Amino acid sequence: MTDHLTVVDHPLVQHKLSLMREEGTSTAVFRQLLREISQLLAYEVTRNLPMTTKRITTPMQEMDAPVLAGRKLALVSILRAGNGLLDGMLELIPSARVGFVGLYRDEETLQPVQYYFKVPTELQDRLVIAVDPMLATGNSSVAAIDLLKQAGATDIRFLCLLAAPEGVARMKEAHPDVPIVTAALDSHLNDKGYIVPGLGDAGDRMFGTK
Repeated sequence: MTDHLTVVDHPLVQHKLSLMREEGTSTAVFRQLLREISQLLAYEVTRNLPMTTKRITTPMQEMDAPVLAGRKLALVSILRAGNGLLDGMLELIPSARVGFVGLYRDEETLQPVQYYFKVPTELQDRLVIAVDPMLATGNSSVAAIDLLKQAGATDIRFLCLLAAPEGVARMKEAHPDVPIVTAALDSHLNDKGYIVPGLGDAGDRMFGTK
């Protein structure tokens, strides 16, 4: 994974995303679709995991079989909306270690403020996948990656459902070594910092809040 931005154009990903974008999609259906699409995106973001072999015995004979190498990878949810992606990914990678980064936006400065940070140990030896459905302005994502690097992470990937060009540019400027995997690169941000055409506020639609 060398490109800074990978858009997953798989037909199932695109179909499920279109259903999620629709205004009339219920909270329950939205949540189910997010769980399903996150597994498909997880498949893509883990494509280049390091492999090794181990000796196993099949019903026919012994063989050197491919298995994942190194420490268990770490999934880090950027709260609160990141938890929606996290659930589906854990079904695919149940042995992953899990961390959380809590950030909120100061309404005066518009800068992210940290309120929670709890991540697995030995991040320097793990692939770390940070997850947040929306990459909008990129400010929160950049701040989360800053914190993960301070905690020792060196191999980081960022997974989101939707990205805006402004957020992608901000991430590339701040963290050019962190590849982004997304289901769609949308048109732009509106004056309130929402992705257009987007799907609204992912957290509100996932949790049924306003």
